[in-house]
Amino acid sequence: MTPPLALGIVSDEISPDFSEAIRHGNSWGISIYELRVLRSGRVPQVDPTELDEVQNFVKTHGLTISALSPGIFKHPLSQKHDLEQELTEVLPRTLDLAGRLNAGLVIVFGFRREPHEPAGNIVRASEFLRRAAEQAARHGITVAVENEPGFWCDSGANTAKIIEAAKIPSLRANWDPCNGYGTAEVPFPDGYEAVKHLIANVHVKDTKKGSLIECVPVGDGAIDWKGQLRALVHDRVVKHVTLETHCLPLVENSKRNVETLRSYLQELSPP
Repeated sequence: MTPPLALGIVSDEISPDFSEAIRHGNSWGISIYELRVLRSGRVPQVDPTELDEVQNFVKTHGLTISALSPGIFKHPLSQKHDLEQELTEVLPRTLDLAGRLNAGLVIVFGFRREPHEPAGNIVRASEFLRRAAEQAARHGITVAVENEPGFWCDSGANTAKIIEAAKIPSLRANWDPCNGYGTAEVPFPDGYEAVKHLIANVHVKDTKKGSLIECVPVGDGAIDWKGQLRALVHDRVVKHVTLETHCLPLVENSKRNVETLRSYLQELSPP
């Protein structure tokens, strides 16, 4: 029986060695991979030979690269030089690589928020992300902002507000309920309801204390993943979700997470 949602995984949540990652992942029935860190570094700043290897594995194993995550736009808005460098140098290289790997999504972040930063900076955040999304649109690619604790884009509501203000279809949300834990809202259902109309991708991990403090296997933490998955299926928001294990040992816990999510999705499958 086909599950109502497919499962993907961030490859380095198994191993930065892509061949090792897909050896395990494929044995678990996974063919969708998000690229973040490889042996030689974080995309797009990786060895060209390693990229050739990845491209060959994608072709020979019939894999899908769902997204690239270069880790950009984590600086506060006051660090204009660093942000502009990421916008004009790192993002274009990432978009080129995404095109090469047929990945339609680039995941970015929404600016670390400094103490006593004026509320009006939300306009600057939105404008900057709009510029990134304009670049992506020229490549036929979507930029997805991942919510992160301590950032302007932290909760579902705040992320939605910034994306909506940008008014460009190529800017969407990478919804991470675990990263929303500890904000002023409950990630599910409240955060999800605020941002669901903008979601392009979903990351799956769990926590009891906050994602920047400690993550745990899915089902052992505070995130209502059964409810979140049920809503994603009901609302037809995405066609797959992406595991981001974040707890050691990676291989064992990634495998456990795959099994847990499959059991949750099985419960949602029609009889």
